[in-house]
Amino acid sequence: MLTVNETFYSLEGEGPYIGIPTFFIRLTGCNLRCEWCDTKYSYSGGEQRTVESLIDETMGYETKYVCITGGEPLLQKDVYKLMYKLLENERRIILETSGSISIEDVPTEDDLIIAMDIKTPSSKMVEYNLYNNIEMLGMKDYLKFVIADEKDFEFSKEIMKKYEFDGEIIFQPVGGMDLKWLAEKVLKEKLNVRVLPQLHKIIWGDRRGV
Repeated sequence: MLTVNETFYSLEGEGPYIGIPTFFIRLTGCNLRCEWCDTKYSYSGGEQRTVESLIDETMGYETKYVCITGGEPLLQKDVYKLMYKLLENERRIILETSGSISIEDVPTEDDLIIAMDIKTPSSKMVEYNLYNNIEMLGMKDYLKFVIADEKDFEFSKEIMKKYEFDGEIIFQPVGGMDLKWLAEKVLKEKLNVRVLPQLHKIIWGDRRGV
């Protein structure tokens, strides 16, 4: 059984798959309390669901893309069963994780993309980053830094220098929409990263279920 906060069908709002119609499964519970978290409602609540019922609901949509998010989805042990079942049903999974829990047991199939955060100083959760997770990521996976200010920007640059990673690196502004200052910093310093918004907020505003 899994405690599910919500399920919904929308456009992928973050990362390299931005704009793709996607079925979302948001699991309840998180071990972190990021200062700027925009899904605090996922800390508690939700309903008990079987993996089978989630698979059935997923198969009702034409899209191949399924985003498993939270909260922190890796806190629930049955999430691994869910991932394998989705892969068996030829779905392409984007697993959003905070990077504070080991990803060693996450399936390594090509159709599972790990979207892993590195928490920046403004989150006040830097001490929870498990940097050895970076070594377990593949080219298909990506790292995301949510950046609020100059301190976050410099921290992110240092992590990029210290830990080698050949996949996509995303810089996303806190709040997801104020891109100009971050884009100009990235261009000025010639960083090999992608600056991306939170598309769902641009379209629908800051509300849940999108």
